[in-house]
Amino acid sequence: MTNRYAVILAAGQGTRMKSKLYKVLHPVCGKPMVQHVINQISKLNIDEIVTVVGHGAELVKSQLGDQCRFVLQEEQLGTAHAVLQAKELLEDKEGVTLVVCGDTPLITSETMANLFTHHEETNAKATVLTALADDPAGYGRIIRNEEGLVEKIVEHKDASEEERKINEINTGTYCFDNRALFAALKMVSNDNVQGEYYLPDVIEILKNAGEIVSAYVTGDFSETLGVNDRVALSQAEKIMRKRINEYHMRNGATIIDPDHTYIDADAEIGSDTIIHPGTRISGATKIGSDCVIGPNSEVNNCTIGDGTVIRQSVVCDSEIGSGVAIGPFAHIRPNSQIHDEVKIGNFVEIKKTVFGRGSKASHLSYIGDAEIGSDVNIGCGSITVNYDGKKKHLTKVEDEVFIGCNSNLVAPVTIGKGAYIAAGSTVTKDVPGNALAIARAQQINKENYVEKLKNKQK
Repeated sequence: MTNRYAVILAAGQGTRMKSKLYKVLHPVCGKPMVQHVINQISKLNIDEIVTVVGHGAELVKSQLGDQCRFVLQEEQLGTAHAVLQAKELLEDKEGVTLVVCGDTPLITSETMANLFTHHEETNAKATVLTALADDPAGYGRIIRNEEGLVEKIVEHKDASEEERKINEINTGTYCFDNRALFAALKMVSNDNVQGEYYLPDVIEILKNAGEIVSAYVTGDFSETLGVNDRVALSQAEKIMRKRINEYHMRNGATIIDPDHTYIDADAEIGSDTIIHPGTRISGATKIGSDCVIGPNSEVNNCTIGDGTVIRQSVVCDSEIGSGVAIGPFAHIRPNSQIHDEVKIGNFVEIKKTVFGRGSKASHLSYIGDAEIGSDVNIGCGSITVNYDGKKKHLTKVEDEVFIGCNSNLVAPVTIGKGAYIAAGSTVTKDVPGNALAIARAQQINKENYVEKLKNKQK
């Protein structure tokens, strides 16, 4: 099999984005654009991937890590100049090189594989990935000869009236014979208004040398979308989101309203799980089967077991067991472990806490920096007082404890197995197992006090 290489162009700053973040690092469905591109390329049998970096080079390198090799384009002098920076890594190698832009997050491995195949089957020195556009204005047009091969690529501004009627456009993605590519790159001129070296000029150079230049038409125009501004970014997000939602629905999840459900690219969802509108599932979240998520819930970087219900709540960076009920209006903060059959009710906040099997905090409680055993009942209004102004401290509640309403557990403190905490108590000392702790002021009733008070006011 022919050796295959890939060059990803990711050096541009993207001034039209009007952002401090470099263009290819802008996320689409939770993942930087250039990461989408390299993930799709990595599904192919590629011998070497080279990413051309420039603006924000260190940040792009940090994002992609060891998934590819990097070359630096110190000055952005055009796409041909960018590819030429890979000369030392690729110039002398036999094979086929794919050139793709890092701001095309919607391109798929299937399309790139078909481009490779078409290139090899036509014995071409270059193959252009093209698409049929309903409105081709602004795009370079593909001019074919009688044999269907590419005669030339004409930019919109240079096209005749007849040529502008052509709706097959250049997407900016190519396959090249590797040696022919680098030989032609040395011949590219910057004799143009912008004074830059353009990769499409390689096509003309190869054509003038009598080489075969072919074109492969992708069936999905949306794959070719290049993101140059925030408008295109939102378009890419919408298309990718539709793709992701359809994938999950075809794999057995129910999404009630896909147009108002936001699922990131790396999320996993089990069969027979129902996602209600207004829900965002982000990061590397894994949701089991038979769950109900939403409406209006946010789940980020969580693992969720089977049969769990999360209603109108926020759950972040935590592990949630099976058969758990969360919400409405609960907040599970990072580093929490919610075990099976737990109930976390309305207006309950959990932070950095292990919550044991079958335990309940049904409403209006804050549980932070705690270890809660199994079958514990935490009454309404209870709080773990975990912060002394300088450090966070641990509250440990053992199995089968009953904590009465409006209780304060001042950490560090341990409540022994089976203990009861009387409602309204502020507990500052450890409570032995099976003990009843009462830590509140003694009630005093002053009879006829109200009548005396009224007389004073008169």
